[in-house]
Amino acid sequence: MAVKKYKPTTPGQRGMTGYTFEEISKSTPERSLLKPLRKSGGRNAYGRVTVRHRGGGHRRHIRVVDFKRDKRDIPARVAAIEYDPNRTARLALLFYADGEKRYIIAPQDLRVGDTVIAGQNVEIRPGNCLPIANIPVGTLVHNIELKEGKGGQLARSAGAAAQLMAKEGDYAQVRMPSGEVRLVRQNCFATIGQVGNLDHSNVKLGKAGRKRHLGIRPSVRGTAMTPRDHPHGGGEGRQPIGMPGPKSPWGKPTLGYKTRRNKKTDQYIVRRRGKGRR
Repeated sequence: MAVKKYKPTTPGQRGMTGYTFEEISKSTPERSLLKPLRKSGGRNAYGRVTVRHRGGGHRRHIRVVDFKRDKRDIPARVAAIEYDPNRTARLALLFYADGEKRYIIAPQDLRVGDTVIAGQNVEIRPGNCLPIANIPVGTLVHNIELKEGKGGQLARSAGAAAQLMAKEGDYAQVRMPSGEVRLVRQNCFATIGQVGNLDHSNVKLGKAGRKRHLGIRPSVRGTAMTPRDHPHGGGEGRQPIGMPGPKSPWGKPTLGYKTRRNKKTDQYIVRRRGKGRR
């Protein structure tokens, strides 16, 4: 997929880029795999905002994606590559030999007419899904399970791919897109290949309206607020933060402050993301 530039007929289009959609082969989704999306505007069951800067956006439908790949040893033909407004990756519509239809995340180099299959001992090719124990070391994988049978949770966004580094005992070392190396059980399933739509990170929205179409509302700087609304607020004119380190709206340290507190999974992290971290 390539990135296209727009002729700057308006100021908002001067720095705007978009998709060419050349890999999309079907413009309308499969109706049997659609669900309505009910938006919350970032609010919980009590009506309180728990996630800021959410709201509005274009109306969408959820595509039911098969992350588990639990239809084993039944070949499926790739009928179409489709756009999904709910994620950065593209979707591949599969027609199974028994007549069932399912969506999966479309890996790079998967084309309409190809055949994919999930099972214990299947061929190592993009789109096929099998246990990590049966995948050669050095292979790029995505849609990786953390718990057996729960479905893929890791490396699912556009251009993402994890690399199988080593195997020892019941666990395998997998290097994540962030650079983190972690242990994953060898019985967990993973899909071969890298997620498609590699140019997603090169697209520039160009104007505020495209951000609103995505359902993202504006973010106000803390220094532009009052002291009762934000720790950075207040003062006559523009003022520096005026405290040891930047703070969140609730007074917690931010911008680089480590907040990870999960002792249960620390034992599965071999090397943390970032340079020289362990």
